[in-house]
Amino acid sequence: MLPRINHLRMKKFPRLPKSEICELSAAALRTLVAQRKLSPVEIAQEVLRRADAVQPQLNCFITLCHEQAMAHAREAESAVMRGEPLGLLHGLPFTVKDIVDTANVRTTYGSLLHRDHVPTQDAVAVARMRQAGAILIGKTTTSEFGAKCLTDAPLFGSTRNAWDATRTSGGSSGGAAASIAAGIAPLAIATDGGGSTRIPAACNGVVGLKQSLGVVPHSQVQDAFGNYTYVTPTTRNVADTALMLQAMTGAHGSDPWSLGVPAQPYFDALQPGGDLRGKRILYCAAPAGRPVSADVAAAFEAALATLRSMGAQLEEMPGDGYDVEPVWRVINHTSWRGRFAPLAAAHADQLSPSLLQQLALAEHVDGVAFQQAMFARTALFRKVQAQLESHDFIFTPTLSRTALPIDQDLFGSIEIDGEAYAEVRANWFPWTMPFNLTGHPAISLPCGAGRDGLPIGMQLVGRFREDLQLLQAASSFEAAHRPANALPTLAF
Repeated sequence: MLPRINHLRMKKFPRLPKSEICELSAAALRTLVAQRKLSPVEIAQEVLRRADAVQPQLNCFITLCHEQAMAHAREAESAVMRGEPLGLLHGLPFTVKDIVDTANVRTTYGSLLHRDHVPTQDAVAVARMRQAGAILIGKTTTSEFGAKCLTDAPLFGSTRNAWDATRTSGGSSGGAAASIAAGIAPLAIATDGGGSTRIPAACNGVVGLKQSLGVVPHSQVQDAFGNYTYVTPTTRNVADTALMLQAMTGAHGSDPWSLGVPAQPYFDALQPGGDLRGKRILYCAAPAGRPVSADVAAAFEAALATLRSMGAQLEEMPGDGYDVEPVWRVINHTSWRGRFAPLAAAHADQLSPSLLQQLALAEHVDGVAFQQAMFARTALFRKVQAQLESHDFIFTPTLSRTALPIDQDLFGSIEIDGEAYAEVRANWFPWTMPFNLTGHPAISLPCGAGRDGLPIGMQLVGRFREDLQLLQAASSFEAAHRPANALPTLAF
C-alpha cells in the first residue's frame, strides 16, 4: 500500500511567501512544481483566495470552482509525490471564458437564458488543457454570447478594468484579461471573433494572441467552414502564451481548418532574447480616415524605435483597404441572426439590448450581400498574403485609445482626444477585425501607458500558420521593450 500523501511533505523544500505565488508566471510555477518546491495545493489555495478577494472589485467571474479545483489540486500533488510523469501544465490553474464549454461546470454564455446550463463535455481546447494537467478554477465573464467589445450583460453586470474601476475591461473576453492582470491565474482561455481577446488584453496590459485559423480546433463554432472566431490564450507574457498554445494545438475532427495542422512545440522551441535583424516589418498607425490618440501615437513611435534598435527593417504601409468593419459586420451579424433570431423572437425581454440592436442590423442583409462580403474577405486575405510575401510581419496599435468608460454604449459615440466619433468598432479597434477575417496570427503586447495611467497595446501580425515565428518575434520585442515601459502597479 502506498503511504498517505499529504501536501505537508512539500514543505521540506524552500517555500515561497504566499503573496508571491500569484505574481509568478506559469512557466515559473511549472518548474517549481516539478522540482517539488511548490505544491499544486498551495497554488490553488492562493489563486482562489485572490479570486475571492478581487471578485467584488472587478466582477470578472461568473462561476468559481472551489471544491473541484481543490480536489484536482490534491490529485496533482499526489502525482508529483509519487514521481509520476507530469503533463505540460501539471498543477497550473487556468480560467475559461464562459462561452466555452466545460464539462460538469456551469456555462452560461453570459445569458440569463442559460444561467443554469451545465455542459456534458469540454470544448476541445479545455479538454486539452486538462489533459496537460491544468486545473480549472473558474469561468470568466463575457458579454452575452460574446457579442460586443465591452464586458457586461444582464446576467452579471459589468466587469471593471484591472487598473481603473471607472473604465471598461474591454470585451468580449474582459473577465479573462482582467483576472490575468489582477494576478489570479496565469493562464486564461478566451475567444476572439473580431478582437475579443486582443481588445481586453490591450485594455488591461496583458498578452492576447489570436492564433492562425485552425491552429487550435474550435469544436463549438456552428459554421466551421466560414469560421472567423478563435478559442485563444490570454496570459501575462509571451512565454506563457506559447506554453498554453502548445497544450491546445493540433488537429481535431470537429474543425476542418485544423485538419493537417500538426501540434507544434511552441514553448519548447521558444528562444529567450534575440534580435530582429533581417526581419522586414510593415507598419501603420491607423487605417485611412481613422483616428489615433496622441498617447497611442507616441507609444507606437517608441515601439517602432525599439524595433529599429533590434535590427528590424521598417517600411510604412498605407492604410487603404483595411477599413473592413462593414464587411465584418455583414458576416458577423448575419451569423448572430442565424443563431439568435429565434431567441430574440421568444425572449427579447431577457436579452441584452445591444445584442438585439446588432441582430436588427442584419435583418435586411440578403444572400447576395452576404456573398459579396465573403468575396471581400477573400480579397483581404490575398492582400495580406501579398504583403507578407515580401515582409515578415505587420505592426499596428491594437486600439486607437486606452480603455473606454465603464458605461460606454456600443452604439454611442467614442471620444478620442476631445473629439467624438460616431462608431465604436470602426474607430476603436479597426486593426483587430481584419485578421479575424484573413486567419493570420496576431498578438497584442503591452507597450506602456497613456497619460491616464492605463495600458496601451501594440499588435504584431505574422504569416499564416507561422505562429511560432510570430511568438519568437513577440518574445524578443517584449524582452527589449517592456522593461522600458513600466505599467501602473496593481492595487490588489
